This record gives sequence, structure tokens and C-alpha cells, in this order.
Amino acid sequence: MQPASFLNQKKRKQSWWKRKLRYLYLRIIRLRSTTPAIARGLAMGVFAGLFPFFGAQTLLGVLLAILVRGNKITAAVGTWISNPLTYIPIYLFNFKVGQFLLGTHYLSTDIDWTSSTEILEAGKTFIATLLLGCTVVGAIVAINAYFIGLWLIPKLRNKN
Repeated sequence: MQPASFLNQKKRKQSWWKRKLRYLYLRIIRLRSTTPAIARGLAMGVFAGLFPFFGAQTLLGVLLAILVRGNKITAAVGTWISNPLTYIPIYLFNFKVGQFLLGTHYLSTDIDWTSSTEILEAGKTFIATLLLGCTVVGAIVAINAYFIGLWLIPKLRNKN
């Protein structure tokens, strides 16, 4: 049996996360921006988030949002599509798409995908394969994110 103090501490942590997520949710739906601008920002963030530019995805997403006159906050949030839990599946899938498009099936995927040094050592063909896959998958997912944003944002705003 667990002590009551442990359970109270666990509840406090859950409520802290719940409050933070609720705050973020309210900030996003109350943005003073048009629905298309918010959706464009989200799409650019998602696009940037599907590239292996660790640490620069948010900057890239915000810069792309500026170019398309999208919302910079939702661009930053959109990059969260990739995180330590999703890096490996996303980049492995993007790499496989690149392999399919370029016909580079001879390249190995048996490397440490969290090590940029190891990825760079794999060579230019490997990087070209990965970046092509990221571009194609990123474009498809970003277009979907844009249309989902156009549909979902008014519903969320009307709900509150």
C-alpha cells in the first residue's frame, strides 16, 4: 500500500500538468489572429518539426510562418510533433519514404538516430535520402494540418 503523501504528490503533479495544458489550450484558442493565419502557422510548424534539425526546428517553423504570414505561436507549437518519444519513428519513416523515392534501398538504417554525428558520417546519399523523405512527408502532413486547423480552430473557439 502506498502512503497518502505519495498519492497526494502524484495528484499534485497531474493537476500541475493539467493546468499547464489547459493554459496552453486557452492561449491558442484565444489568439488574436485569423483562423487561416493560425492554421498556416500550425502547418509550417508541423512541416519544420518533421526535419531532423534538433534545436532549430522551432526557429525554422517560425521563419516559415513569417514567410507565409502564419501565426508564429502555433508554428512553434506545431514543431512539437517531434519530441524525444517520436524522433526515431518519424525519421525512420521519412528515411524509408526517401529510400522508396530515390531507390536507395542499399542504405542501412542501423545507426543511432539520435546522434547527428553518426547521421553525418553515413554520407551525403543518406542525408539526401532522409531530407527528401522529410520534405515529402512534411509537405503532406503540413497540408493536412492546415486543413485540420481550418476546421478545428473555429470549433474550439465556439466551444469556449
